[in-house]
Amino acid sequence: MLARTASSVGCVEAGGWVSLVREAPVQVGVYAAKTHLSRLLDRAARGEEVVITRNGKPIARLVPVQRRRGPRKLGALRGKVRVAADFDAPLPKETLALFEGVR
Repeated sequence: MLARTASSVGCVEAGGWVSLVREAPVQVGVYAAKTHLSRLLDRAARGEEVVITRNGKPIARLVPVQRRRGPRKLGALRGKVRVAADFDAPLPKETLALFEGVR
């Protein structure tokens, strides 16, 4: 079952109140989400937010992927980040053991 409720947001505009209505995300139970996953993905791709619930409690959110605004700028952190000369040196045995879960 899909459920949606509206929430209201207010703001002051030129000395008076302007009321905006913003729809709450679609809420769907786990079973319905599994059954209708393709439809829910289509809705998310169109910009809707879908909240998946278990026993009425939100457990996950399905949202559209944020698109990059443009290519990354190379060298954006130049002069702001310094890489140590020994960055790629072997780790001490004690540190390596911590990464590998060895005691």
